[in-house]
Amino acid sequence: MRKTTPRKSAFSISRLLTCLLCLISFFLALLAISGSFGTKSLAQGAGNSGAGSVQIGASYHNDISPPLREMPAWNESDLRRGGDRDANENPKVPYRHVDSFDPVVQNAHFPGFGPQGPNIPLPIRTFDGIAFPGVGCNCAPPDTNGAVGSTQYVQIVNEGYQVFDKATGNSVLGPNSISSIWSGFGGVCQSGGKGDPVMLYDHLANRWLISQFAGSGSAVTDECVAISTTSDATGSYYRYGFHLGTNFFDYPHLSVWPDAYYMSMNVFNAAGTTYLGPQPFAFDRAKMLAGQPATFVSPVGPLGGSVDPFLPADLDGSRLPPAGAPNTFVGFPGQASSPNYTTYHFHVDFVTPANSTFTTFANPPAAGFTALCPTSRACVPQNGVTSSNYLDGIGDRLMFRLAYRNFGDHESVVGNYTVSSGGVAGLRWFELRNVTSGPVTVYQQSTYQPDTTWRWMGSAAMDGQGNLAIGFSASSSSIHPQLRYAGRLATDPLNTLAQGEAHLYDGPGSQTGSGNRWGDYSSLTIDPVDDATFWYTNEYYSSTTSYNWRTRIGSFKLATGNPTPTPTPTATPIATATPTPTVSATSTPRPTSTPTSTPAPTATPTPSQTELIVNGGLEGSVSPWVMSGSGAFYTNNGNYPHGGTGYIYFGVNNNVSGQTYQTVTIPSTATGNLTFWFNCSSNEGVTTAYDFLYVEVRNTGGTLLQTLATYSNRNKTTAGNYSQKSFSLAAYRGQTIRLQFRSTTDVSLSTTFRVDDVSLR
Repeated sequence: MRKTTPRKSAFSISRLLTCLLCLISFFLALLAISGSFGTKSLAQGAGNSGAGSVQIGASYHNDISPPLREMPAWNESDLRRGGDRDANENPKVPYRHVDSFDPVVQNAHFPGFGPQGPNIPLPIRTFDGIAFPGVGCNCAPPDTNGAVGSTQYVQIVNEGYQVFDKATGNSVLGPNSISSIWSGFGGVCQSGGKGDPVMLYDHLANRWLISQFAGSGSAVTDECVAISTTSDATGSYYRYGFHLGTNFFDYPHLSVWPDAYYMSMNVFNAAGTTYLGPQPFAFDRAKMLAGQPATFVSPVGPLGGSVDPFLPADLDGSRLPPAGAPNTFVGFPGQASSPNYTTYHFHVDFVTPANSTFTTFANPPAAGFTALCPTSRACVPQNGVTSSNYLDGIGDRLMFRLAYRNFGDHESVVGNYTVSSGGVAGLRWFELRNVTSGPVTVYQQSTYQPDTTWRWMGSAAMDGQGNLAIGFSASSSSIHPQLRYAGRLATDPLNTLAQGEAHLYDGPGSQTGSGNRWGDYSSLTIDPVDDATFWYTNEYYSSTTSYNWRTRIGSFKLATGNPTPTPTPTATPIATATPTPTVSATSTPRPTSTPTSTPAPTATPTPSQTELIVNGGLEGSVSPWVMSGSGAFYTNNGNYPHGGTGYIYFGVNNNVSGQTYQTVTIPSTATGNLTFWFNCSSNEGVTTAYDFLYVEVRNTGGTLLQTLATYSNRNKTTAGNYSQKSFSLAAYRGQTIRLQFRSTTDVSLSTTFRVDDVSLR
């Protein structure tokens, strides 16, 4: 029998108050779970980089997994995948770049080194990684990357991961599917994983980060992130699912920073047909390391279709960024005019997200370049295949990672992208300095194209001494795709990979079909234990066929022993400095300021070592140097020469300018190696640059052709404490130029710049 109750008035005060309280509770509950349904608009973004509001999103689910070594290697979604297919294709980013002359090409290997000379160490260890089908993906490309921890190396591809003992190369776990990590988690992270994976080792916390994007059907709307609970990659993980929105979120790349895990995305409309611009995200690292519910913050929406893709800085080394420093994002220099490495600052505030900002901080200029296959993409040749099987060069974005280091006296970020040079693909690499504190400078940049082999799909990093390496793919019509690496020591001439090149692994086959896909990225990481061993992983083919890629993992060093961070020997230019021109095959890697005799002629012309500067030692008089202005001086009996008794000096007084130059003809047979000794003493501080010395190349009419370097009071040492500077003028062989030193000072606190023993050969 149904129980009935007496009816009461619907408009009683108590009833009305109860309804109001219920409504308030309902709306509060909606706000509390709003992150499960998308993002929440809080306030207008404070940045000048794009319109939109600050967005936050809560993890719609988080939990802790069982140890991966105890979980199934596959889950149900892996078994539902079909046959061979392309991985989620990168939608085209609009290309606006206008080709221009590339003045920074290294178009030859350094003399005596050759393509694999004695100065580039051979690999320490190489071994095979995950092979096609990548644990159920049956797709191309593999998106190969990985990270190295204290005892393990973890590789990740579309759509699998594998844990190796880094001391032996033996497999510890896997290959297992990425989606298996989310078994039992529910939602699209468990059933709709789509790849574009990223593997990082958070060396600050000794934890692993595994991520891939996900969605329902063809949509890509979510990012799935897992953080290990210990330093053992086979153990348990804190698992998170984040719904980013309803757009198509492509090409995620994550990074480690003390206050957050940062991520860049290339965003398209839901159909993937219209580029909406890049978008930055920050995930609450502290909460995720503790396994607590976490949020993401994006201070701006997609920045617009005219903004080039960017990457977040990924911290290497034990020295943290300056306290409170924002994470730096750097953009691809694809602008139609005045191409530059647009540098952004992301300050995140998880307590008050509305205070988070993403702003443009600097626009250091990029040297001119020619785009690599901007219309077809698939232009990289391979041995034994037709042009319809050429490979995707992906020349419209920076390549993973953007590696950051704090050396104490300066900060560096290094990155790379692929350009066309000499009719082949070349690696344009760069080092930016002082990206969080400013002024941001292009310390060096160069296009590595030493011969007619195509080089692309690079990844760059520095070790603890500031030695730089780049791993990459290499191919041509006469060779199958290979894994190689090249490097430079911190003491090598700027703008050169002077240590030469080594082969990590030569693939025996070429790829056919497979949508022409290759990459879409590779990964070079640094061992956190010794801060000196580089680990690189990329793909290759074991035979000429389609959809049958293999991967390789290898390690190498550029320096022996356990390095300690040391400053680079040359001074930091400011943003107006431009790069050193083309490095030729005849450059001398370590020139000295002391003249040497001209080599005896031979049947084959050899580079001339004749001294081209007259009175480079500045002894007896300043002649034939031409001096002008109230801020340029000569002394033959000064207190602070480098050698002998004479030198030129600049500044001294406030609010003055002056210059000294010599006109010199550089024969076509010369090496073009310029060296001089430099010293700066100043009453200014070292935080801000006020007084400057510019090293310039001008034509005979005085028109500026290139600024080789810019020094300031920030480079001050004690008076008479000289350091040698080295540059290549090989691009000016066969020309008559002015080599000029020019100085300007401000209205207070004096600075003196000294130059001695100038040599050009």
